[in-house]
Amino acid sequence: MSRIGKRVLTIPADVNVTYNEHVLTVKGPKGELSLNIIPDLDIKIDGTELTVVKLNELSHTSVMQGTTNSNIENMIIGVTEGYTRGLEIIGVGYRFNVKGKVLQVQDGKSHLDNLDVPEGIQVKAISNTEIELTGIDKCAIGQFAAEIRALRKPEPYKGKGIRYKGEFVRRKEGKKASK
Repeated sequence: MSRIGKRVLTIPADVNVTYNEHVLTVKGPKGELSLNIIPDLDIKIDGTELTVVKLNELSHTSVMQGTTNSNIENMIIGVTEGYTRGLEIIGVGYRFNVKGKVLQVQDGKSHLDNLDVPEGIQVKAISNTEIELTGIDKCAIGQFAAEIRALRKPEPYKGKGIRYKGEFVRRKEGKKASK
């Protein structure tokens, strides 16, 4: 029983939602996103209300009903407000450098890590140690932020590494004396 899947989504006035042949398209002031819907689900649009309907009672369908409902809500928020994700790098000599569509990460390795910024995501350097990812696709921003963080995850002893803005890293105590 999916309560999230049964939730009725309201479509804002400046957003246009169309559903044709298992493809849902959401257009808004910031851009356009589309989502493929599995054949076991159907989308009902009544004026400013959108509902995800199951066509059978399989457990997989119930799970996908909730996931699809959440993804559609994220698309509506993305094309109206957009999403931002902040990252910071901590360590001596660690820094970010944005050059066009390439993000250079200097994180204590013998070489620079160059990451190509995906289409639809903007990277803004707040300082040498902080960047902000913005865009309309929540999944793409989260995936790119995770790829950046995976280059040098924060370690628990000194706290060095790449972390999300506001992320708490539990610190551990180092070696203790034997007595």
